[in-house]
Amino acid sequence: MNIFGGYKIQGRDAAGADQLLADARALEQAGAQLLVLECVPVALAERVTHELNIPVIGIGAGAVTDGQILVMQDALGITGDSAPSFAKDFLAAGGDIAAAVRRYVQEVETGQFPAAEHSFH
Repeated sequence: MNIFGGYKIQGRDAAGADQLLADARALEQAGAQLLVLECVPVALAERVTHELNIPVIGIGAGAVTDGQILVMQDALGITGDSAPSFAKDFLAAGGDIAAAVRRYVQEVETGQFPAAEHSFH
């Protein structure tokens, strides 16, 4: 987000998708132990996840990656108007921070999060 000046979807067109996949392969070959994809269309995230042998973690990349991550402030809804569209406020359902974290874990484990509205297509 800081490098690109905001939440910019990566790999939207064929050339961008091919470059992202090539970069991911190069990182794996260079010894990366995992890869984080942020703001990537679901179809591309799925392609990268299936083609790499290292774990692929998604943030705004749909439910097709090997794991999920969400910035704590976004998961708790305390970033105000600057929260990315792929975030969900787990604290809004009530309870305390511990309950919100448990909801996040449960929804990731059951495949409820990220849903289509938290993903790019």
